[in-house]
Order: sequence, then C-alpha cells, then structure tokens
Amino acid sequence: MVEHRFAWPKLSAISAVTPRGKLYFRVHKGAIKSKQVIAFLRHLLRHTRRPLVILWDGVGPHVSAQTRRFIEGQPRLQVHRLPPYCPELNPDEWFWANLKTRHLANHGAANLAQLRRLIRLAVVRIRRRPKLIASFYRACPLSQSTRQRRRQ
Repeated sequence: MVEHRFAWPKLSAISAVTPRGKLYFRVHKGAIKSKQVIAFLRHLLRHTRRPLVILWDGVGPHVSAQTRRFIEGQPRLQVHRLPPYCPELNPDEWFWANLKTRHLANHGAANLAQLRRLIRLAVVRIRRRPKLIASFYRACPLSQSTRQRRRQ
C-alpha cells in the first residue's frame, strides 16, 4: 500500500500573449492569488504604453474584490471575462498548450528548482519566435471574428 498526502510543493505561473508576438511570463512558488495577479498587471502596465485589453477566465484571483479595485483605478485596463469552459477562446491557452506539449513534454524534473529552470528555458525559446506567439492569438476564434469585422 502506498500512501500520499498530495501536499507536494508547487509552482504556479501567470502569462499573457499579444497579437504582436510578445510573451509576458512569471513563475511563483505556491498558488497564484490576487496579490500576484495585481503585481503581474502592474508589470504589464509598466512595459506597455497602449491600453491593455485583458481576456481571462473567472478563476478566483481574477474576480476578487482586491483585483477589481485595482482594475477600477487603471484607466488603461479593459478586462473582459471569457465564458466558462471555453479555453479555446483564450489566446494564452494556446501558449500553455504549446509549452506543455512541445517544450515540457517527457521532462521529469527532480525538484522545483529544476522544473523552474526547464520552464524558464522553454519560455526563452518561445520568446525567440514572435510569429509563433502571434499565432496563438490568431488561433483564437475571437481574433478571427475581429479580423473579419475589420475587413468589412
């Protein structure tokens, strides 16, 4: 008999992709909470001058009162919630699929430090390919309908 408490240490990550092929990424030890979401949004605001349109799901830290208060005080932020159970509508999910199935597949990290290093190297490889990152955005059905409206 094997017993396990499933209390292993974990890494969590937060990311964003742009239509122009930029990737923003941060890894945290433990779970992502409102504090980390707000820090990431601040990071995005510092690194961009344009208005930011954020598409995200309804996970707790995205909809918390603390995060909502921060967003309300940021005129450059527009946040749109995606419908539940529709990861294909989120361009960032295409990045995650690529990272997990191509760059991290068949890697078994012995510890968190090794896992963090594997993730960092994979993200560096992906960042070197802005056309690939832009394709994550174009693969999203929402961006396809936006392009069609622009043509009309």
